[in-house]
Amino acid sequence: MTGLATSSSLLSWPRLALPALAAILLLVGCSVVETPTQMRGHKVDEDLLKELTPGTSTRADVTALLGSPSMKASFDDNIWLYISGVTRTRVARLPALDSQDVIELSFTEGGTLKEIRRRSLDDAAAVDVVERTTPSPGNEATLLQQLFGSVGRLSPGAPSSRAGAGGSGGGR
Repeated sequence: MTGLATSSSLLSWPRLALPALAAILLLVGCSVVETPTQMRGHKVDEDLLKELTPGTSTRADVTALLGSPSMKASFDDNIWLYISGVTRTRVARLPALDSQDVIELSFTEGGTLKEIRRRSLDDAAAVDVVERTTPSPGNEATLLQQLFGSVGRLSPGAPSSRAGAGGSGGGR
């Protein structure tokens, strides 16, 4: 009897081990494979940036060397931003920012380059996300109310809205 019990437990072992082995390989495979990085934005070449001289370079010089900025400051057209970043795909295929480089160029009112500043993720301000929701007018319907809410609104004998829109039923 013990020989039968041992052979049946050996037969059930592969059935249980295969899903466990597959799960282990999946987890190990996810941690070993590293996703490639992606360069995003407008990366400024350091050699070109060195050619700009505050006090003498103009907006036209900057545009000729670096191209158009990624954006201008919201309330000041005299501040140009060249933004680039390196992202990597993380869990659930969501991109995560590994590094960010921001070149901030400020100009005088006359259009002459005043200052060149480099910003990074360390200079970014922390933003507190507000978790409140804005109430909307109306009632809050449950899932079943949403699914069955239109049942009984249209009766079979009621004229459809299509018939009045140029269909049959004109006055002859």
